[in-house]
Amino acid sequence: MINLQENRTTSSIIVLMMAMVIGVGSIIYTNSLVSRILAQEEQQTSIFAKVQEYIATVEAGENINTLIEVIDANYTYPVILTDEKDKVLGHRNIRIPKAKDSLAYLAAELAEMKAAHPPIVVEPAPGLKNLIYYKNSDLVVQLKYYPYVELLIISLFFGIVYVLFNASRKAEQNKVWVGLAKETAHQLGTPISSLMAWMEYFKADESLDESIIGEIEKDVLRLEMITARFSSIGSPPVLKFENVEQLVKDNIDYLQKRISTKVQISVKNLEGMALGAPLNRSLFEWVIENICKNAVDAMGGIGKINISLSYTRDSKQVQIDISDTGKGIPKSLWKQIFKPGYTTKKRGWGLGLTLAKRIVKDYHKGNIFILSSVPNEGTTFRILLPRF
Repeated sequence: MINLQENRTTSSIIVLMMAMVIGVGSIIYTNSLVSRILAQEEQQTSIFAKVQEYIATVEAGENINTLIEVIDANYTYPVILTDEKDKVLGHRNIRIPKAKDSLAYLAAELAEMKAAHPPIVVEPAPGLKNLIYYKNSDLVVQLKYYPYVELLIISLFFGIVYVLFNASRKAEQNKVWVGLAKETAHQLGTPISSLMAWMEYFKADESLDESIIGEIEKDVLRLEMITARFSSIGSPPVLKFENVEQLVKDNIDYLQKRISTKVQISVKNLEGMALGAPLNRSLFEWVIENICKNAVDAMGGIGKINISLSYTRDSKQVQIDISDTGKGIPKSLWKQIFKPGYTTKKRGWGLGLTLAKRIVKDYHKGNIFILSSVPNEGTTFRILLPRF
């Protein structure tokens, strides 16, 4: 289904394409401009060479001031005049740093010019040939790199805008989440109070089956816990050191009686010792519930859920693997399923796994992800919790 996330993705693609069009257009235009300037510089170099050649052949006393002005008017591009053996006879528009050896510096410049353009041959006298070497001016060099610098600036601009927009959007989402959670907790308060009063009334009736009353009482307590969970959203969680195995087992004992009888759930401690971690019990139970309920739906109410607990190799985290025998999840959707609004069910808001990720990452500084998933064989979720 098309949702806000998809619309944001489409908008991002459009903005990115616009930036690319601007960048490519700028590169094409600048390259065209550089080509025109290069053609002009080559033409000016040819004129420069002809003037040099003509000055060498004029008779004494002839007025060459205009020609000298043509040479002096030059030309921003660097030029080196050499004889046939590449001995430097003169140069223009080359600034030799004071700390550099002039001959060595000119030799390096000459090598660069040879690689850039073929020399222009001039004959100042019969049988005598000189060579004029040149390279692109600083202006041309700068223009060549300008579009890439411009593209980098545009990319940085869009990057900054995206980060700011994303931060603003997340902050707004957080406000909505917190407001929705607290309003839900508030709305649940009244019927729970009423149910608790009815429970006391039923306990006084000796004709009612105590086991049924006990299960109803568990459901009321569960509602109270859910209310506490919603109230906790947006507030700093209170973490207590808990026995993770016992917490998971207590949660599964409650779920087992309220899901399909054709689903078997097992909990196995691979360490053979108590596994402890700082947790907010009511919030973390929510994580286990959401993953297990999604697993039941993925299996169509028939199958097995295996939960294994252990320490990571470095013993710094508690590792919880929850595996099912459901239909599996395509790898392309492994990250997508944790985003708000994503769901494959006809009913539901697609918030269960989003809440699970938020509780694990934001409140417990842990991590949750899909470890593996095979079509028609099942999926394994992994939860990592810091021990300290």
